[in-house]
Amino acid sequence: MTNENFGGQPDEQMNDVAQAPDQAAPEQDTTQPATDAGEDATGQTDVVGELSELDQALLRVAELEEELARRKADLYNLGQEYNGYVKRSKAEARVQYEAGITKVIDTLLSVLDDAALARQHGDLTGPAGAVVDKLEQTLQTNFGLERYGEPGDEFDPEHHEALMNTTSADVEVQQVAHIIQPGYKQGEKVVRPARVGVVSPE
Repeated sequence: MTNENFGGQPDEQMNDVAQAPDQAAPEQDTTQPATDAGEDATGQTDVVGELSELDQALLRVAELEEELARRKADLYNLGQEYNGYVKRSKAEARVQYEAGITKVIDTLLSVLDDAALARQHGDLTGPAGAVVDKLEQTLQTNFGLERYGEPGDEFDPEHHEALMNTTSADVEVQQVAHIIQPGYKQGEKVVRPARVGVVSPE
């Protein structure tokens, strides 16, 4: 006897319906699983990421080079300032040294004048004369101080100060007739001009 269900269908059809799944089975995912960050589907390293890190490194190197260049420039400027300071200090020290010498010489000029007058009158002899001679030699050797002015020298307004003037037919140019007070100079620098009497052509 054939079994029938309430719908009148045979058992085989009922079995097929019972065995059929409620929903179709999902298709198998054939795609590869996601790879770790920094790698693509083939397992290769992310080149873009590497370039980004390289660019950052190059930028840092450029910044360090710029900083080093600035530091070198600062060091150079500091060295130039120091060299300028040393040069200025030496120049100022030299000026002060020469000013000190000039002051001492100016103080001694009256002593040298008295010694020159005493020598002209024959009064500067013996030990006193030796002391004065040594003083004059020391001033000339160590400081370049020289006495100048002799009768017959051609008159030079840069080296002579005329205190009197006469005329004569015996001279062709203006010249020193006699020395009132000798002059002194250091090299080309006139410490004190010679005070003289001048004779001029008629």
